[in-house]
Amino acid sequence: MTSIYDQDLPRGEANYAPISPLSFIERSAEVYPDRLAIVHGEFRQTWGQAYERCRRLASALQKAGIGKNDTVAVMLPNTPPMVEAHFGVPMAGAVLNALNTRLDAETLAFMLDHGEAKLVIVDPEFASTMQQALALRKGTAPMLVIDVEDALFEGNHHRIGSSTYEAFLSTGDPDFAWKLPADEWDAIALNYTSGTTGNPKGVVYHHRGAAMNAISNVLEWDMPKHAVYLWTLPMFHCNGWCFPWTVAARAGVNVCLRKVEAQAIFDAMREHGVSHYCGAPIVHGLLVNSPADMKAGIPAGVKAMVAGAAPPASMIEGMEEMGFDLTHVYGLTEVYGPATVCAKHAAWDELDIGERARLNARQGVRYHLERDVRVLDPATMLPVPQDGETMGEIMFKGNIAMKGYLKNPKATQEAFAGGWFHSGDLAVQYPDGYFKIKDRSKDIIISGGENISSIEVEDVLYRHPAVLAAAVVAKPDAKWGETPCAFVELKAGAQVTPEDIVAHCKHHLAGFKVPRAVVFGELPKTSTGKIQKFELRKLAGSAQAIAV
Repeated sequence: MTSIYDQDLPRGEANYAPISPLSFIERSAEVYPDRLAIVHGEFRQTWGQAYERCRRLASALQKAGIGKNDTVAVMLPNTPPMVEAHFGVPMAGAVLNALNTRLDAETLAFMLDHGEAKLVIVDPEFASTMQQALALRKGTAPMLVIDVEDALFEGNHHRIGSSTYEAFLSTGDPDFAWKLPADEWDAIALNYTSGTTGNPKGVVYHHRGAAMNAISNVLEWDMPKHAVYLWTLPMFHCNGWCFPWTVAARAGVNVCLRKVEAQAIFDAMREHGVSHYCGAPIVHGLLVNSPADMKAGIPAGVKAMVAGAAPPASMIEGMEEMGFDLTHVYGLTEVYGPATVCAKHAAWDELDIGERARLNARQGVRYHLERDVRVLDPATMLPVPQDGETMGEIMFKGNIAMKGYLKNPKATQEAFAGGWFHSGDLAVQYPDGYFKIKDRSKDIIISGGENISSIEVEDVLYRHPAVLAAAVVAKPDAKWGETPCAFVELKAGAQVTPEDIVAHCKHHLAGFKVPRAVVFGELPKTSTGKIQKFELRKLAGSAQAIAV
């Protein structure tokens, strides 16, 4: 029977429109056409100009035969064409595949084939790698290659394509009448997981999720109009945690940055009055550990967002000394980057640094527009007790979750089993509803039948004043099965022995959790700054044991 609320109440264009982040740039261009949108060296672009160029790109793509659900790959650093691609590509109805610029040619070739890219836009810095990747492709379908020319790139502008980016844009219509997707469930982007074992999986984003996460970013940061956002986070990483769309929603300023270097970051902050930036722990650590004279004159009150690992007390303290406000978020590629936040409370400001670090180290609570995040028992799919001790798996539900894995129905079905997205991260939930990761399911160390959280041991290692970065993995052991092996990257000039590290851990951990081996050296990291534990596991077996 038809409800009275459905009778003679039709849904049409007048009262319903699909949700898409593409509408954000349209509004900013209409309301603030002369406001600054993009900065890149001496280059300046307003929102009116940016919108015009995005429409040109969309029009040029369609004239080149790119249409609905076609994949457009880009191999670009954080430069203006990368910002434009986040709007121009989906305006053409196509799907943006922002490639990780630090990957090898073979992996990139797999992604181009798997995603069936029809066109790729390439920065000169990566032309050589992309040329190799194109040669390694197994697919035979033709691919259009567009070369970007960037005056700030100091190397050789080696051209591998049939057209330059500016020449390609000139074929497009600045008044191109793009349309919102017919369905907000339509794909907007394709992002690949890191692929630490086997081929990476292609994560498909939809317009609704991209818009929801972008708005959640605004809400969580209380982001004002015309915020000045510095691009330290790669835009290829979860589409820059959706911040290209977030900045457009606030008619903010995209301050582009080709390379993440401390001097360049501080210079940009001073010159442009940066108010917000995001990054992995390694980026924040880089700033905290920079010389004092390099930090002179930086703006006060800069808001920084960190994800990838919980911020240790030393990082929080260092950020506060610089006058920065640090927010800890958590997420995965499959949930558009950050989808939870350790929302801070005013009462925490009165606590000592150690207690604030403990509270801020939690992964927190759901983003505003995420439907739900819970710690569930993966066997029963029931919530674990909120006692801060019982471990379960973090699971997500709602709009900020991928459509699924491209061409991988089995993995998609497994990921969404039971009506939740399974993160693979093991955590506890506290009485206040905040949760804290204890480990990845694959990273738990089982020693003599006891479960050891590698993250718990890492938290202790980070408290040592000489430690810059740390990771703990399982070391095979004839007696215990596995024991913790610590890999430690020391701060410059630090003098410490493995025995010193073990003694420090003994003060804070139960005996069976103390590392039985300590290895010093630079830790292998992914392109986004995450420590590659799978590489460390290969080395752990030969690590020298220490008597504990």
